Amino acid sequence: MAYRNGQRLPLDDKAGSGPTLRLSVNPRARRLSVRIDARAGEAVVVAPTERGLAQAVAFARSKGVWIAERLAVRPQGRPLEPGQVISLRGHPVRLEATPGAGAARLVEDGAVIRSGGEGEAYARRIENLLKREARQTLVERTDFHLRTLGQKPVKVSIADTRSRWGSCSPHNRTIRYSWRVVMAPPPVIDYLAAHEVAHLVHADHSPAYWAVVERLIGDHRPWRKWLRDHGGALHAVGR
Repeated sequence: MAYRNGQRLPLDDKAGSGPTLRLSVNPRARRLSVRIDARAGEAVVVAPTERGLAQAVAFARSKGVWIAERLAVRPQGRPLEPGQVISLRGHPVRLEATPGAGAARLVEDGAVIRSGGEGEAYARRIENLLKREARQTLVERTDFHLRTLGQKPVKVSIADTRSRWGSCSPHNRTIRYSWRVVMAPPPVIDYLAAHEVAHLVHADHSPAYWAVVERLIGDHRPWRKWLRDHGGALHAVGR
């Protein structure tokens, strides 16, 4: 069977159900590998070429028990509701309800978010506030890194993506971020902004690209690791 980059298929080819495998071709990969994408709830199979995907799929299926166990312990979603404690720029924030239908707002020096509404309406107001906070912070850090590199302004948009924290389109000078990164500590947020701005200089992930990121923020590895380790928990908030 011929496999292709980006294809999704069941881990158990006989049952045709259960965990999903996402196939990925990365020419820079030195070997076949399997990783868990907790955000998307699937395993990612990586091969250097499309021809190598068949062998990569067979390898992943031989690790079926391990993959299923890893996916089973990923963070479970929880709706945004009063009494919950979430993170904003790395600091705990308690959610509280107020009578009426007022918009969510930060109070008590940013330690509390209060909002009107009930159920889905309450959750929507909380999420809208987080999106506003994300836009403010990410636009600020994006502009800072643009100035450092002598780059012209870009259009920034905020979304709720499952597979990427951010994306950059150099040809039309747009950068798209996941609002959920605003729950991470400031150095992680800054790393993401630097990561996307650097793509205006180099569209790939070559050593020259990572040199630009390092010029902007220094050692980026701890913050990349933080997103790998904790990203699943951020994507579980409000699910």
